[in-house]
Amino acid sequence: MRNSFIKTLLEQADRDERIFLLCGDLGYSVLEPFAQRFPDRFLNVGIAEQNMVGLATGLALEGYTVFCYSIGNFPTLRAMEQIRYDVCYHEANVKIIAVGGGYAYGPLSTSHHTTEELGMLRTIPGMVVTAPGDPSEVDAMTAFIAQHKGPCYMRLNKAGEPRLHAQPPALALGAIVPVREVEGARHAVFATGDMVGYAARFLAERGLAVDLFSFPFVNPIDGAQLKRLAARYAGITTLEEHQANGGFGSAVLERLHDLLSDGHLASLPAVKRIAIPNTFIGTAGTQDYLRDTMHLQLDGWAATLS
Repeated sequence: MRNSFIKTLLEQADRDERIFLLCGDLGYSVLEPFAQRFPDRFLNVGIAEQNMVGLATGLALEGYTVFCYSIGNFPTLRAMEQIRYDVCYHEANVKIIAVGGGYAYGPLSTSHHTTEELGMLRTIPGMVVTAPGDPSEVDAMTAFIAQHKGPCYMRLNKAGEPRLHAQPPALALGAIVPVREVEGARHAVFATGDMVGYAARFLAERGLAVDLFSFPFVNPIDGAQLKRLAARYAGITTLEEHQANGGFGSAVLERLHDLLSDGHLASLPAVKRIAIPNTFIGTAGTQDYLRDTMHLQLDGWAATLS
């Protein structure tokens, strides 16, 4: 995903001289092409993520579209106050890019886990919160947020994820992207981030008559699309690599209940959330190992369908 991000950012920067990239002393072997092509629009600020966000806001207020790139929790949880007061309060055109969301840096243990930021960021007014599901969605989302005026966040996995779409999907704000649709399906999985790829492999391997939709936008979520899907399925399962409190599944439930209370839905489908059970994990291990440990799996859910 990170390679798709920098490739598309280079394309955008070729066309838009306002794009500026900051990094927190990482991205080696990934960010060099940007630094070499646009040395006047690249700055390594060092291990100082809070300062990076403040600097980004200043550049944005001078007319730049500023991307801040760092590892998972560092440009988010560490800099949450600066994101709230500097970026979002001033509606600054700053894009926070976190590589290694969820348990991607699992071997480095809890200090490098990024499992609360979606919930925290989506509560801040004006912040667009995104978690693309594959490299094609990263291509589309990078182009989208480069052109979108205002604060944005994008969560990336690390590298090596397979492409689920032949072409980058067209994205409008809040769009829901179909990944797998089976004739007659009465159940659907809604997933975000790299869990989309896991769900696609799981459903294909087991041949289940279950549809799959990627939610590259966690905030906002398009109400018209969600309304159509809610009316179409008897059961929906949300899947995310994030704490259950306040995350993607919570966002879906909130939006569904708003649609119901506003009279846009006659009834609600049954919704099951699969997420991290609101606890820290002090174990170090691979991303897959930690996902299994925290029960981020569809096996038990799939058994209930038969």
